[in-house]
Amino acid sequence: MNHCTLVGRLTRDPELKYTPSGLPVATFGIAVDRITKDAEGKSEVDFFNIVAWRQKAEFVSQYVTKGARVGIEGRIQIRKYVAQDGTKRSVTEIVADNIESYQQRQDGEQAAKPAGDAPVDDFADPFAEEN
Repeated sequence: MNHCTLVGRLTRDPELKYTPSGLPVATFGIAVDRITKDAEGKSEVDFFNIVAWRQKAEFVSQYVTKGARVGIEGRIQIRKYVAQDGTKRSVTEIVADNIESYQQRQDGEQAAKPAGDAPVDDFADPFAEEN
């Protein structure tokens, strides 16, 4: 079973792009505090790259900004590609199946929740147009 649930804060604003076929895809990072503390009593932090597709991508790019607290449910994916310099690389990322924003709007109401969409088993490279 490949399922993960993370709650953290965005490390950068979501970047919305479109695949050559027109599918929206957003990428962003989140920082997640660990439960355990280091020797000095400070919380340790893990950083994760997140990929959201379709309505989730549009939602996150419209309603969520750097520093916002979000909940992510998804799966871990390892994607391999060849860089422009010809070297083979791989990246580990979380493909979001569900995103919930805990960010408060300026009027004090909870930010909008994403519209549901079908699960995505899309292994396409979201950056294919950047070759």
